[in-house]
Amino acid sequence: MLSIRQEVQHAIATVELAAPPGARAGFAELAAAIDLLEVHVLDRLRYLEERASLPADLQALGAHAAALHRRLEAASGRILRGLRRQIRSGRHTPEQLRHAFAGHAGPPGRQGGYDTLDLLVGGLLGAGAPSEERAVREPEMVSYQPTPARAILTLIERANIRPDDTFYDLGSGLGQVVILVALLSGARARGVEIEPAYCEYVERCARRLNVPGVQFIRADAREARLAEGTVFFMYAPFRGGLLQQVLKRLQAEAMDRHIRVCTYGPCTAEMARVSWLSPRDRRDPGEHEVAVFHGVPPGRGEHA
Repeated sequence: MLSIRQEVQHAIATVELAAPPGARAGFAELAAAIDLLEVHVLDRLRYLEERASLPADLQALGAHAAALHRRLEAASGRILRGLRRQIRSGRHTPEQLRHAFAGHAGPPGRQGGYDTLDLLVGGLLGAGAPSEERAVREPEMVSYQPTPARAILTLIERANIRPDDTFYDLGSGLGQVVILVALLSGARARGVEIEPAYCEYVERCARRLNVPGVQFIRADAREARLAEGTVFFMYAPFRGGLLQQVLKRLQAEAMDRHIRVCTYGPCTAEMARVSWLSPRDRRDPGEHEVAVFHGVPPGRGEHA
């Protein structure tokens, strides 16, 4: 059985092999190396140090690992700054930016979960921490949880979001969906969010990246103006009677134009039972899949 020192040495050697000094490692490789170093070396040594003084050899390995961690973080930061400059310049097309994201983040992780793309997007959008929440949440308002970035890419593709669309995220939280839809599709993108602290945060993010065509509406989704919207998205922000009220608003919007209603998460099953929505696919989508529904135009009747 390996000793703790040998296990730590092995982990450090693995990281140095994956991201040697002077090499141009990609963001995904750097993220994996940083995670390995944190979990198997830094966190482990910190845990041991809280219980007893570390011997000199482990202290030396810890100092080496900390220096290696700083180098990897700096390299990751350079990649993020370069991509951020590219976005701010406005010289990219949505297709070029999607290609850059794919190149930096690598292949998808496990289905329905978060992966390196979320780290990349979080690093790009991060504008400090949001201030303390001030809105009073009703019981049927669900606490914020970010939509996985890969699901947002799937949303853009499956809903066929185009530059002539007006996209609404109902319960937009920290605005990641709105910003990515605007950047990666060219559509006008709106976020409707009742929490002022979240709106203030995402407005800083959008200014930081110079994102065109975005707007953040501080309002209750039951009352917000939804005119011109062609694509509406929800990641389970509401439930029960509140969700039914929001759906009535969307049904009213569908009376005079074609709209798509897209969902991710537990509210998808409820959408599948709504009579005026017709699913794009006839099979039942899973909770960790993006579902797209079309509003049934007046005169066409309701689907069974």
